[in-house]
Amino acid sequence: MLKTALSIAGTDPTGGAGTTVDLKVFQSRGVYGMSVVTSIVAQNTTGVQQVFDQPLEVVEAQLNSVYSDIVPDAVKTGMLVSSDVMDVVRPYILKHRIPYVIDPVMVAKSGDDLLDEAGKTAVRYKLLDLATVATPNLPELERILQMTIETKEDIDKAGKMFVNEIGAQSVVIKGGHMEGDATDYLFTKAGCIELTAQRTPTHHTHGTGCTFGAVITAELAKGRTIEDSVRTAKAYITSAIINTPKLGRGNGPVNHFSYPLEDV
Repeated sequence: MLKTALSIAGTDPTGGAGTTVDLKVFQSRGVYGMSVVTSIVAQNTTGVQQVFDQPLEVVEAQLNSVYSDIVPDAVKTGMLVSSDVMDVVRPYILKHRIPYVIDPVMVAKSGDDLLDEAGKTAVRYKLLDLATVATPNLPELERILQMTIETKEDIDKAGKMFVNEIGAQSVVIKGGHMEGDATDYLFTKAGCIELTAQRTPTHHTHGTGCTFGAVITAELAKGRTIEDSVRTAKAYITSAIINTPKLGRGNGPVNHFSYPLEDV
């Protein structure tokens, strides 16, 4: 049977991030994609121009439409806008104990805020404890844990906090903001696995976090393990960055068609 995955996030009319790109990625991994839109975002490769947050009752109605008809095999959340939206989403994650990937989106690549201040605090207590995989970048990690992360020792401490204190099954600490090779760190209760790829010098990295998390979600929907899902996501995003189509006048999107389709 065809596996399904649900993206709960904002939009991107230029196709590089949010639900727009999640659906592309799901399909590229052989999974049927569905989406619940939390915000309509006017954005492109140069930045965010305007945001219209969906009323809470509209978010709830979308969730009910999906879950009352096609319960997904895995779900991913991205831009959730506020603590109130998290309150709407949490019961659906809690009731259906399917794999859940949270990309705690706080700031766009352009630097524009995508989550209000209350939400930046609430994400730790309202959703992260339910996560199968959490995928914060370093600035998001620092905000969630209220600590500065500069060294490998800091990363080790942060990863252990996620799985031992916050309660996430696993966390991938993405090292895109650090110097040297592009190394990501997968922490589970079993320990830490480092995934390293050569860093590609490019500013075309719009939507890399969304893409990475969406691959993990698709692989989990197919029944893959956390480690295998993250390894596939690492290979996929590395290829997508190397082969960027160089679209737009700013931070362009990555290439969602460069990873082998036969490896589904």
